[in-house]
Amino acid sequence: ALDQLGQANNFYVYASRVADNGKSEDDLAFLRYEHEYVNAHLPELPNEDYAQTILKVYVFAVYQKLMYEALSNSADEELSAIAQKSLKEVRYHYTHAASWMKIFGQGTEESKMRLERSIENIWEYTKGLFAKTEGEDDLIALNVAPNGDALYNDFVSITTKDFADFGLEYPTNPFMQPKSRTGYHTEYFGFILCELQYMQRAYPGCTW
Repeated sequence: ALDQLGQANNFYVYASRVADNGKSEDDLAFLRYEHEYVNAHLPELPNEDYAQTILKVYVFAVYQKLMYEALSNSADEELSAIAQKSLKEVRYHYTHAASWMKIFGQGTEESKMRLERSIENIWEYTKGLFAKTEGEDDLIALNVAPNGDALYNDFVSITTKDFADFGLEYPTNPFMQPKSRTGYHTEYFGFILCELQYMQRAYPGCTW
């Protein structure tokens, strides 16, 4: 979690500088309205038991590994530097989560059942990590951002190979939840936002 906070802070600091609208990184992180957050849906989902927690970490680590490897070659030098700095952490997250996926997949009947149930619960949200936001095609054309469609194809290749190694059947249901990264959210986001914004709403301008 500390790694993710550090990475997010680097992006928010850069975003506040690029926006040049007087808003700090804390303003961007804590004080937007719900529809202004264009995150993917998958991180909003409940952790549930440890199998689902590990599955979420695994999926997000594969996504971040692909994203940061691509961003390392970005025409934007600052984005490239942030990505390169973050890669070591993300590669560790992937190794850690993949190890537990294999332990659960090849462990007891109970552990495999719980992991398979978690896959049924959240796999339909995985493609949403690669959904494009408004204006992203312009950044792709300028080689600032990578093409999410190409990254998703790589994601499918990596996870398909991993699942075979884990002893798991790869999900075959083609349905994926729509509207990820559009400002629409799951029913869980409101609770997350209340907790996230409480201190800044209760004590405006507070620092720590």
